[in-house]
Amino acid sequence: MTDWEIVLSEWPRFASGFGTTLALFLISTLGAFLIGMIFVNILYGRNPIARKAVGIYIDGMRMLPFLIFVYLLYYGLPSVGISMSAWTAGIVGLTLYHCAYVGEILRGAWSQLPAGQAEAARAQGHHGYRMFGRIILPQLVLNSAPILGNQLIYMLKDTAFLMIITVQELTYAASSVQSMYFVPLEPFVVALLLYWAMSLSIEGLVLIVNRFAKERGLGDS
Repeated sequence: MTDWEIVLSEWPRFASGFGTTLALFLISTLGAFLIGMIFVNILYGRNPIARKAVGIYIDGMRMLPFLIFVYLLYYGLPSVGISMSAWTAGIVGLTLYHCAYVGEILRGAWSQLPAGQAEAARAQGHHGYRMFGRIILPQLVLNSAPILGNQLIYMLKDTAFLMIITVQELTYAASSVQSMYFVPLEPFVVALLLYWAMSLSIEGLVLIVNRFAKERGLGDS
């Protein structure tokens, strides 16, 4: 058998790794976005202590390499009595790390909105999370769609680091095939093409959202 035939015969392993990567990405994207929305509300809220705490968290995560963070979650926390499965550590790591970036992206988008918009919304009877969800948030997402899309691709690529904590995602699958059959190139070419396909799908979604935003006078011109 040729190297390519060997690699293609292991398609169930790649399919399982691809499915795991996709699940990790989708779940952590949802979690990071939800926490990011909470963060941006706090940053524009009236509680100075909460604003300061969220600001410190965001700055801290942005200065911390993801690989070190997830390593500490899985291998470091058991030393203080907190243990979690590799899958859970992967989800928690991706979510808590990237929510800081999502919060900062949304904060930047909010700072570009007209200053009197919130006051006008309150005058029309919209307050709190109702105002945020119906008026502010759609504009934040549409205005920052390209930047959010870029962050999603970073999150997708960060799933590859989870192999160091034994999460059997796509890079883990490629590495296991390589070590099993001593095939140095082909398994990682397959993994690369699958990552590429997922990244192109994200870019396609961003283009759709950006086109929708332009039709409503938002987003990039």
